[in-house]
Amino acid sequence: MSHPHPELSPPPPLPEGGLRVTPLGGLGEIGRNMTVFEYGGRLLIVDCGVLFPEEEQPGIDLILPDFSSIRDRLDDIEGIVLTHGHEDHIGGVPFLLREKPDIPLIGSKLTLALIEAKLQEHRIRPYTLEVAEGHRERIGPFDCEFVAVNHSIPDALAVAIRTPAGMVVHTGDFKMDQLPLDNRLTDLHAFARLSEEGIDLLLSDSTNAEVPGFVPPEREISNVLRQVFAGARKRIIVASFASHVHRIQQILDAAHEYGRRVAFVGRSMVRNMGIARDLGYLKVPPGLVVDVKTLDDLPDSEVVLVCTGSQGEPMAALSRMANRDHQIRIVQGDTVILASSLIPGNENAVYRVINGLTRWGANVIHKGNAKVHVSGHASAGELLYFYNICRPKNLMPVHGEWRHLRANAELGALTGVPHDRIVIAEDGVAVDLVEGKAKISGKVQAGYVYVDGLSVGDVGEPALKDRKILGDEGIISVFVVMDSSTGKITGGPHIQARGSGIEDSAFGDVIPRVTEVLERSAQDGVVEPHQLQQLIRRTLGKWVSDTYRRRPMILPVVVEV
Repeated sequence: MSHPHPELSPPPPLPEGGLRVTPLGGLGEIGRNMTVFEYGGRLLIVDCGVLFPEEEQPGIDLILPDFSSIRDRLDDIEGIVLTHGHEDHIGGVPFLLREKPDIPLIGSKLTLALIEAKLQEHRIRPYTLEVAEGHRERIGPFDCEFVAVNHSIPDALAVAIRTPAGMVVHTGDFKMDQLPLDNRLTDLHAFARLSEEGIDLLLSDSTNAEVPGFVPPEREISNVLRQVFAGARKRIIVASFASHVHRIQQILDAAHEYGRRVAFVGRSMVRNMGIARDLGYLKVPPGLVVDVKTLDDLPDSEVVLVCTGSQGEPMAALSRMANRDHQIRIVQGDTVILASSLIPGNENAVYRVINGLTRWGANVIHKGNAKVHVSGHASAGELLYFYNICRPKNLMPVHGEWRHLRANAELGALTGVPHDRIVIAEDGVAVDLVEGKAKISGKVQAGYVYVDGLSVGDVGEPALKDRKILGDEGIISVFVVMDSSTGKITGGPHIQARGSGIEDSAFGDVIPRVTEVLERSAQDGVVEPHQLQQLIRRTLGKWVSDTYRRRPMILPVVVEV
């Protein structure tokens, strides 16, 4: 198995007749999925998603793929193929289209409807090409065939990309639910047909590669939901991803059966479910869904609220309910269902929300105590089955953390893919398919690009480090006025602390030290403000460390008069 080295150099020009595959996100992480295919000087992008921030990234709203490696080649992009409508696959599209709005988007009906609604908010009207399973489209030099796959959102597609260099199959996210709610199976017959033609490189979903066996059918959740609905005496509040149409359908079915009305809470939930209903993917009995404003007129035993926030996102509806910062107040006897997976890294935030809801008297049902979620990704048994059907000549695990990629690679090896034909890459690593063999050729820049409010890419790792220090240790500011001609102190030092746990009165012990250091520097002829600030920072920092074992941010200001 080949794998990247941290010191890989940029890839050389692509050999004539070769195909280059460069993931810009989604490898070594869950989210930010984006892969660039290059042939004959032209580019095809598959997915362009976002990653949601973790606790060590304070203030960040979203994390984007790094577009720098393709920024000067935007005119070479033939289109963006979107495998399905989840945020980790489409959320980055508006930010790429800001740079070139006329890049065509190719996807299924629901996927395009979801991204078009999102682009409206960015005032971008995209060029779109709607495709479905069985369609075959020529997109520049890329001959793309689309294959139905089952996932936790309707209309998901895999894509087979044919070029003279060979055929590459990108699975997108998929599983093999044999009893899907929409009766739309992963098309194993199509994959077998592609296998007969010869799959030169398979890019396969790795998320559940460590999980043995097969994913249970989605419809198994229905019985659990019915039991919860049957036992609930007051309101039922369900938190789910705003794009999980199948899960919401089961909630609607249970609500209808038990005589409850349903209201959607949160802009993205209202928007996405409206789109799914209008396109026929969500079956809503007449009168079942009502406006949230009408709920006050209904008894609690007839109310179901469906909202976002199943991952503990601070600004989502459920988190705000847990913090008593929402118009909907949790009361004793409410039932809250977290009907989604737990994305790695979100555990603390989710359990914080669960604790908050429990504090106010809610009965919280989640994956840990009831079967209210099944995964949308193939487990190890399904992947083995899939590889035996596809028989790829080369394998590249995608979509997963390092442990998932490794586990997926081992599964491929067990089914007969030669070890030297399995490529474990990471974001930015270019993999070239030349003369039937895939191998790593170099690495391009593919770091995190942070979205902070309206700022995109302006916040970097140094700023996040400063935010962490401010959050963990606080800040101490020092203000000094100095005579510019003599270098003598004419005012201060004035020291104030915020968030450091140190009382301002305590600084009386260190002010004489700071004054002494500044006077000595003036005698030595050191009067340059930046040098004096460094002296203040070192002196005060050592005192704080020795006295309190703390390392707050120290911000000295020297004013010359």
